[in-house]
Amino acid sequence: MSKSSGDREQGRSTNVDPFAVFQPRRGRRVAIGLAVAVVSVFTFVAVFIAPSRINDYQISDRLLIASIGWILALLFWRYASIKATPSREGLVVRNLFVTTTLTWPQIVAMQYGDGAPWPTLELNDTETIAVMAIQRSDGRRSIEEARRLNTLIKGLGEAVET
Repeated sequence: MSKSSGDREQGRSTNVDPFAVFQPRRGRRVAIGLAVAVVSVFTFVAVFIAPSRINDYQISDRLLIASIGWILALLFWRYASIKATPSREGLVVRNLFVTTTLTWPQIVAMQYGDGAPWPTLELNDTETIAVMAIQRSDGRRSIEEARRLNTLIKGLGEAVET
């Protein structure tokens, strides 16, 4: 039984579109869950906070409390939207704060060493860029996705050092 399911898994991994978008699974689910929780809690607190002798919580205070929740949710949403989109021309890497467009010849190599949370691309201008869309927390899937990305890098124009 495990052999046939292993064969299915191998078959599934070989039938994957090489240009499919790279996206984290576990990190995305956690970020979406946290965004919903933060908005719910901060909005609830803003609406139902009771006045005290020290502070009577005006509407501006309540709006500020709710706004903090929405700002945190926006940050979690951005984390949930991390991805790397490959095409025949190159790779668009959307990390937490910066989106970078690369052509395949710009990418010299990829490193994904033991313990690294995500792969790092070495560029031909001596810069490096993290690919947060492939996350170690996704387990075996992260290794398969890193291999797929490395295959694209090797096959579509690794930069040649001069």
